[in-house]
Amino acid sequence: MQLTRPILDISIATPRARIVHVDLQGTAFPFQPGQAVWIGAHGQHQRKPYSIASSPEDVTREGRLELLVGLDETGDAGDHFPLVVGTQLDIDGPVGRFTFPDPPMESRFLFIAGGTGISPLRSMLRHSLVLPHAEIGVMYSARSPEEFAYAGELEDMAKAGTIELRMTVTRDAAPGDWTGRRGRITRTDLQPLVHDGHTLCFVCGPPSLVSEMPHVLETLGVPRERVRVEEWA
Repeated sequence: MQLTRPILDISIATPRARIVHVDLQGTAFPFQPGQAVWIGAHGQHQRKPYSIASSPEDVTREGRLELLVGLDETGDAGDHFPLVVGTQLDIDGPVGRFTFPDPPMESRFLFIAGGTGISPLRSMLRHSLVLPHAEIGVMYSARSPEEFAYAGELEDMAKAGTIELRMTVTRDAAPGDWTGRRGRITRTDLQPLVHDGHTLCFVCGPPSLVSEMPHVLETLGVPRERVRVEEWA
């Protein structure tokens, strides 16, 4: 599907990322949780893929796409994606095979994210909330406490008992800034979230995380065919 639609609003997700809503203007946009769209300003040729951060149910209800857009060193998304409300964007998609099964055979799911890799996993997570009897775990790592996108939403879900949540900071932070877990994701972090080998796991983030996690999960009894991965720079 190819569309040209405007940016509806922009909000701060982290110091290095923005949440962008694109107004679909009444057009249906079917997709599978985890898929992406190619985005570029209308009329120019450069495009980049962005995972859809909202679930299909969110998009149907709200009539807009939600994207988590990373910024470069200058604080911009790039020439292809001017972060200005009202900018017309060319949208091509959906694309991608990193998707949530329909329907899943499992009822227990674990989402492992690094940085902005939370974006497609949020789509899957929010979709899985409508499934009956779903048990959901989330393991999220970021370089610093302020770089957890959707932290408030995830923490509210955890407080409500909707998900099991663990978060870890991989770089040094001032003692008052973070009192939680520090360091890379380990077997010890994942063990309470896996429960058993029937858990279906999804991993998205930097290449090092994506390459490590299947091996770590295998030591916890999760076979490789139950681990789905996507690198996200």
